[in-house]
Amino acid sequence: MVADGISFKNINRLAIPAIVAGIAEPLLSITDTAIVGNIPDFGTESLAAVGIVGSFLSALIWILGQTRSAISAIISQYLGAGRLDEVESLPAQAIFLNVSLSVVILVSTIFFIEEIFQLYNASGLILEYCVQYYEIRVWGFPLTLFTFAVFGIFRGLQNTFWPMIVAIIGASVNVGLDLILVYGLDQFIEPMGIKGAAWASLISQGLMAIIVFVLLVVKTNVSLKLKLPLNKELGRLIAMSLNLFVRSIALNTAIYFANAHATDYGKEYIAAHTIALNIWLFSAFFIDGYGAAGNILSGKLLGSQQYNMLWQLSKKVTLYGIVVSLVLGVLGSVFYYQIGAVFTKEPLVLETFYTIFFIVLIAQPINGIAFVFDGIFKGMGEMSYLRNVLLAATFLAFIPVLYLSESFGFKLSGIWIAFVVWALVRGVALVIKFRKMIRPKLIPV
Repeated sequence: MVADGISFKNINRLAIPAIVAGIAEPLLSITDTAIVGNIPDFGTESLAAVGIVGSFLSALIWILGQTRSAISAIISQYLGAGRLDEVESLPAQAIFLNVSLSVVILVSTIFFIEEIFQLYNASGLILEYCVQYYEIRVWGFPLTLFTFAVFGIFRGLQNTFWPMIVAIIGASVNVGLDLILVYGLDQFIEPMGIKGAAWASLISQGLMAIIVFVLLVVKTNVSLKLKLPLNKELGRLIAMSLNLFVRSIALNTAIYFANAHATDYGKEYIAAHTIALNIWLFSAFFIDGYGAAGNILSGKLLGSQQYNMLWQLSKKVTLYGIVVSLVLGVLGSVFYYQIGAVFTKEPLVLETFYTIFFIVLIAQPINGIAFVFDGIFKGMGEMSYLRNVLLAATFLAFIPVLYLSESFGFKLSGIWIAFVVWALVRGVALVIKFRKMIRPKLIPV
């Protein structure tokens, strides 16, 4: 690999399609949020329900979707070492394992929907809407995990273009179906409300899974036929996935505590928090495009033992990630009031949202550092350290700051202050560790 591999052009060739592909799932949720938040008479309750269910589904997807990062890391490392044929049977085995687990979890949760969302302090009409929305959307869970796993294969092969195409199609179909199914279409389709949003997401997820399967078969030599014996790297992939599994539980513990506290404060608070969280997740996945470029390239550079280029890569993707995060922060500041109005017209919800949106914007550059180094560490296969950092950030930073803020009566502001501290701990810990790992291996130029 020549120095061109970490040029501005090549990094962005990977990052920009990864940005589009990465925002596919949050875009499904953010579209649902914006459209159901404007349902006449019941917009606030619908918005709150979509926020609660969306956070739970995101938790499931993030927890089990970590195979994407693990398989991407292994494939890119073998590609860099010129030994790709040795992991030929791994993708099919990994996908089969992942989708099987998702079906088990789907079946396990479908019988306890009310009990799950009561844990989020949902009650009354909000709880009723949670049940209606979840019992449809949950069937897209295995489809999304399959899509994410195939995205990981493409990433490992240094290709983010096809995932981008799939994401664009899925998001476009979701927006169109949302408008038709939620609000109805003249005399042809009756308005379905929150159920329509759930069906729109499910259909879009199914379409994405079909397209990504076809692309994998047509555009690559990767076989999805299960073969024995088990690949020698399957054990490492499972270990990496388990570390990321624990990491995702820590991540979603923070989101659970945030949602439960916001719901407890009242429906206006959870509705406002839902808007803020969706914007935060959208921008997070946006910035994470450079994390994906770092993931893809760091694995290949590590596999070929090009440490000097790996060091330069970290500097470049960090710079690009921070620039993008600053641009998002500036755009959020310029359109501060217009953004909230996209999601709801309820004065109390908007008033609450505007009191905390500036904290979401402040967090963007901090997120830029944390997400970029997340990607680099995933590409290097350092999943155990990522696990430890998230555990520390959640249980030693986020939760203590959340309860301390609550004791001062900060309510929603306290939740978002805790998120800023959480992101700061993650970013600082990853930067320090990377410098300690790679700097001693640099060859003087």
